[in-house]
Amino acid sequence: MNYFSAKICDKGTVAVDDTILVKDVEATAGSRILEGFKPLFSAEAVTRLESKGYEIAGKAHVGEFGLDLVGEFSYYNAQSGALKGAAAELVADGSVKAALGVDMNGSTRRAAALSGVDFLKATYGTISRYGVISCAASGEQIGVYSKNAEGIKEIMGVIAGHDSKDGTSLKAESYEYSVDEAVQGKKVCIVKELLDKADDDVKANVKAYADSLRANGVEVEEISCDLFTVANTAWQILMCAETCNNVSRYDGVKYGHRAEQYRNIDELYVNSRTEGFNFLTKAVILYGSDVLSKNRYKDCYDKSLRVRRVVKAGIEKIFDSFDAILTPACSKASYESYDINDAFGKVFEESVFTAVPNLIGTPALVSGGVQLMGKAFSESTLLSLANSVERKGE
Repeated sequence: MNYFSAKICDKGTVAVDDTILVKDVEATAGSRILEGFKPLFSAEAVTRLESKGYEIAGKAHVGEFGLDLVGEFSYYNAQSGALKGAAAELVADGSVKAALGVDMNGSTRRAAALSGVDFLKATYGTISRYGVISCAASGEQIGVYSKNAEGIKEIMGVIAGHDSKDGTSLKAESYEYSVDEAVQGKKVCIVKELLDKADDDVKANVKAYADSLRANGVEVEEISCDLFTVANTAWQILMCAETCNNVSRYDGVKYGHRAEQYRNIDELYVNSRTEGFNFLTKAVILYGSDVLSKNRYKDCYDKSLRVRRVVKAGIEKIFDSFDAILTPACSKASYESYDINDAFGKVFEESVFTAVPNLIGTPALVSGGVQLMGKAFSESTLLSLANSVERKGE
């Protein structure tokens, strides 16, 4: 973590991940391509926190553009051994009260699960994306890390609400969040196909969480649903396509890394991007270029947009009968270091647990190492379910 203030304030300190802008503080999104870039303004979420008396304590490392599992491939922070997310660990060890992270492909939720903290990816459009280093604009969303549901509620009450500077921001000026909704009689389902993809430790954790919910009067049952695999494929296609388009602006001309050796403008672009991006980002760019190409656009990109509508309708049908979906956040209780050449496949496999909320813009909460998904604007239900379990464990 890069600290840039030692000031202590009454409201508490908050870290932000390095895809969120803080005025005059280097913002790299974990990539060499943005080395030395200092923004002239702060993200709207940062501005709102500061205006309410919170202190931005520093910036946390992220994997390059948030494309990896939990942040393992940041250019600025080589990791070894078990993998952990920087922002999640800062919250877990009490260094900060809370942290903001951008959830684009589930890395924030996986990090929260592995570190034993809570993370809420909110309904798309409820938190301003102004000041986010954007990759996949149709599904990325700022979320909140905290040690518990109560902490998430506090920060969400500050940062959520309409922002005229963000074209994707919804119209509501503010949102009310609760951790005290009655949970007795609520209905939660476990998706068999996702549970089967997890290892024994994760399965046991999900089942233990389900038992805790039942002890609080929540009805929990297992269902079968085949939407999650197809949703993951669709989101990976859309995410890669959007990322390919968005990172095309980084060319070594106006800011960031510029190659020293080049003979013409084409070589400047090629050499700067070759040196500035890691293997995983290059793989995402190439895949995104492919699915947007003339020969593949209709079968890949356009079809994924149609799949998005089908998945949305299918998930909404589940929520006609249930208040939340309980799933693993990742397949394992811990990750070990691995070669970046394997990253594209590993992230694809793990994203089956997290892709649906990014694809259709619904909220998802990680708490106790598991994930609760809800319908749009159901954050209070998710927080109350988590809070009922957290209070029981006190």
